[in-house]
Amino acid sequence: MVPLLLVLLLAIILFGAGFAVKILWWIALAVLVVWLLGFLARGTTAGGGRGRWYRW
Repeated sequence: MVPLLLVLLLAIILFGAGFAVKILWWIALAVLVVWLLGFLARGTTAGGGRGRWYRW
């Protein structure tokens, strides 16, 4: 009975990790798109096109 529960627990953990990794991939893709849009749009600033779109 214990080995069966351990296999079931392992399957649940791996399924949860796979779902979390898939969500993280989508978040990373969204951040990349936002960064690329900001990188491409920085040339349209009023300061001659040489300003940065981020502040740090």
